Amino acid sequence: MQKFALLTSAIALATAMPAMAETTFNRIASFATPDNMAEGEDRALPTSAEIISVSEDGNTIVYSDSPLGVLGFLDITDGKNPKPLGNVAMEGEPTTAVIIGNRVFVGVDTSESFTDPSGQLRVLDLETEEVLESCDLGGQPDSVAKAKDGSFLAIAIENQRDEDVNDGALPQLPAGYVVKLPVANGELDCEGMQKIDLTGLAAVGSDDPEPEYVDINENGEIVVTMQENNHIAVIGADGTVTSHFSAGTVTLEGVDAKDNGELSFTETLADVPREPDGVKWIDDAHFATANEGDYEGGSRGWTIFNRDGTVVYESGASFERAVAEIGHYPEKRSDAKGVELESIEVATFNGTPYVFVVSERASVIGVYDVTDPSQPGLTQILPSGVSPEGLVAIPSRNLLVSANEADLGEDGGARAHVMLFEAGEGPAAYPMITSAGSEELIGWGALSGLAAGEAAGQLFAVSDSVYGNQPAIFTIDATQTPARITNKLIVTRNGHPAQKLDIEGIATDGKGGFWLASEGRDDRLIPHAIYNVNAKGEIKTEVALPAEALEGQTRYGFEGIAVQGDLVWVVVQREWNDADGQVKLMAYDTDAKEWVGAVAYPLEAAETGWMGLSELTIDGDWAYVIERDNLIGAAAVTKKLFRFPVSELTATAFGETLPVVTKEEVHDFIPDLKKLNGYVLDKVEGFAIDADGIGWVVTDNDGVDDSSGETLFWSIGQMN
Repeated sequence: MQKFALLTSAIALATAMPAMAETTFNRIASFATPDNMAEGEDRALPTSAEIISVSEDGNTIVYSDSPLGVLGFLDITDGKNPKPLGNVAMEGEPTTAVIIGNRVFVGVDTSESFTDPSGQLRVLDLETEEVLESCDLGGQPDSVAKAKDGSFLAIAIENQRDEDVNDGALPQLPAGYVVKLPVANGELDCEGMQKIDLTGLAAVGSDDPEPEYVDINENGEIVVTMQENNHIAVIGADGTVTSHFSAGTVTLEGVDAKDNGELSFTETLADVPREPDGVKWIDDAHFATANEGDYEGGSRGWTIFNRDGTVVYESGASFERAVAEIGHYPEKRSDAKGVELESIEVATFNGTPYVFVVSERASVIGVYDVTDPSQPGLTQILPSGVSPEGLVAIPSRNLLVSANEADLGEDGGARAHVMLFEAGEGPAAYPMITSAGSEELIGWGALSGLAAGEAAGQLFAVSDSVYGNQPAIFTIDATQTPARITNKLIVTRNGHPAQKLDIEGIATDGKGGFWLASEGRDDRLIPHAIYNVNAKGEIKTEVALPAEALEGQTRYGFEGIAVQGDLVWVVVQREWNDADGQVKLMAYDTDAKEWVGAVAYPLEAAETGWMGLSELTIDGDWAYVIERDNLIGAAAVTKKLFRFPVSELTATAFGETLPVVTKEEVHDFIPDLKKLNGYVLDKVEGFAIDADGIGWVVTDNDGVDDSSGETLFWSIGQMN
């Protein structure tokens, strides 16, 4: 088998998807927003990439960065190597920028309070990045759109509500409106500004429309969403409202509606308000909405409307379920807005019209062929950075660019990113593992350990405490491309899903069952323990650690498990009162039914962060471990596979000086983690060698919690 074979796999998702899309989008580059800061600036400060636009020649990207209060510029002349062009301070919060010719038009929120909103439309020179002029908008701007011919701008003046006042209920004045602002020869006609009143249209907050998002079609007509009011209006070329209607409701079947540590897509939500956020015209007769929702609803899907308000297509729960198949479903949002669709982009690539749907909470982009607007076909789901907000298509260069707003640097996580995707004819690189094709939807995520079965390509994986009420063992068929999760076995105790487990390791027991390693954590009352379960997932044996083995224990406990004859070996991730830079591998004798001792493993030195072990696999004469730091992105240094002779696994009694195994490096995972052109993920946590001697690796996506949700699953080739 060729190394990294799965990285060039063809996608297979929901049944609605065609067997092979004519055009395929794959990520070609990622740019971390702190890299746009000037020399000497504090790169630890939070940054963001929110709403994004492109110059008319397709070579310059502009994005809003509200935490820094700047507009960011990128040179994407070489799409595979975006270059920083710096940030420009906006003296306020930039919301949306659009580009006409060599001018950048940006809405800037200068509001001092919710009750005293204000804002400006500023103009910058695209080349010099100099601010040239401004118009006072009279309120707080949100979305900005440009006419196809560049003759005017439409600006949604939201004048957003204070969510801490009356639980955010409407109305909260002053009312918002839409601005139509003429542009001539790159200059604003501030005197010709037209304020378009939207009050009295929507039943819920008729005095407080709160326009959210605008877009302009070829005829100069503006469509505007009023998210909190669940309402949509179409404004004619003369600036008058020509039609308006409720966005309506939708009944969702087969969804997960409870934040309870389970992935269970069996519930129904009736008559949920769509509450659309992003909107884009598909053609002069149809537009699509991303139904993010707000305090009243959020239908977790997207809709195509006819301009008269007739629903032409409704995704319902189908997109969210397809997201769950690739492990990106955000379970902690189940009781709120689920995948929370944020924005929409529409473009034609190679003669095919597409709608791109951005999911903020699942951190993905859905790609739909809308050749027939009444029957869109989901062709791909693209992995984005954490919390994508904006998206811009550049068909002239076969590019799609996303802005991903979440900056988790303060907690050691991923920074905000701009990511570039290229359209081509090859196979899709992502997903690398999916549960698509199962008779019932198999929700999964946070794969934290691997073990090999008896057949070639048969593997087993476990999920960790993210799904604390539904601990599970997954069967994987790695002979398919992408790899397929074909079964989900719930681990039970006394007939119910087992509680107080944090399963991090799995090994087959040779009797049709499994040994599982659970990482303890005092604040969750989870013990450091190992469990033997039968083929039905029932816990038959629970083995806690003796007091002498628990000396110096921390929350960083068992991370991998392997069977060697009558011995079950487990690795402890971090130092437990050991000599500096060493961790224990502990042995349990299944015949004597007692812990018999341990050996020591020497960790690599960590310049920053920490170093630890994530997996243990015994195969033939060798024991393999994953050793990694907890660093992410450009900071990542060590994500490696090491091995040592099985002959050195000689358990020495706890309390005595432990022998130290002799390790050697087998494989560096960091080049693998860069193959999809995203940032380097931190949690390489599963490794197994299948019946054909092929080594397989999987990353833990943390259940999409403060994570991009990406799960990488690949082969490193023949191991023996």
